[in-house]
Amino acid sequence: MRKGKRLQAGDTIGLVAPASPVSIERLQTAVAKLRRLGFRVKVRENAEKVYGGYMAGTPLERAADLHAMFADDDVRAILCLRGGYGTPQILPYLDVEWIRENPKLFIGYSDITALHIVFQQKCGLATIHGPMAAVEFITDDALSVQSLLKLASTGVPTGSYTGEAWGEGVMTAPLTGGNLSLICALMGTPFEIDTSGKILFLEEVHEEPYAIDRMLTQLQLSGKLDDASGFVLGQWTDCEPEAYADGFTAQDVLKKFFYGSGKPVLAGIQSGHGTPNLALPLGIPVTLDTVGQRLHFCETIVVE
Repeated sequence: MRKGKRLQAGDTIGLVAPASPVSIERLQTAVAKLRRLGFRVKVRENAEKVYGGYMAGTPLERAADLHAMFADDDVRAILCLRGGYGTPQILPYLDVEWIRENPKLFIGYSDITALHIVFQQKCGLATIHGPMAAVEFITDDALSVQSLLKLASTGVPTGSYTGEAWGEGVMTAPLTGGNLSLICALMGTPFEIDTSGKILFLEEVHEEPYAIDRMLTQLQLSGKLDDASGFVLGQWTDCEPEAYADGFTAQDVLKKFFYGSGKPVLAGIQSGHGTPNLALPLGIPVTLDTVGQRLHFCETIVVE
């Protein structure tokens, strides 16, 4: 698996908006915060655009911004400003061979899940599921930011990657996944996730239990859950039942699919749409240890 170089103070971070736009105020705050942390910053012009009300430029413009950042020798890491909507639209326009030959640290989560999957499967690039510039970096979320900077600078995660064991066993395999909605949105496309022999990480936000049930059923019927070697369940934020207030909770649905599945399962990892949002390395082997109830990371996410 290809990896980006270690991030250090004084390096240049490229900011991109592959999905939804951010306000100029949030963008300026993010840039100022990164500079205070000791980094130089580059921003592509489309980060300030609004297309259709909910996207930062056309699909071609957003893809071009990504290509430019991977092509820029000064840029050490590419940090997404936010998620939102629209990332899958740019996938057909990506030059995966160019990205493969110019590996860099790539960081984001939520709608950015689509890029994590493509970069791992089409480019052989390990990526970081973690805090974004116009989200955690501009809020009072120091633990999330620290977890990302430690991972990007040393290659070794820090923080409490512990959870509740819902299945027994110890499994070492590459970690993949991200936002459940985005994983399901790519099903039936050339970019759908490959879970075979991998540990699948899932998280979600603003989805009711019945919707989570529907999406997990889709993964189950497609064989994606059967193919996975184990599961890591992150944060399920604002997923309370409303349409069926007396029905299953999100926790009930998750237990229906994963508790006693016969595979190692670690639930309650603090990664995803919550605080803190601990940075997770994707694409590299991890050991899911249900006895110790924690994740162990088998190699670094960066090279010198």
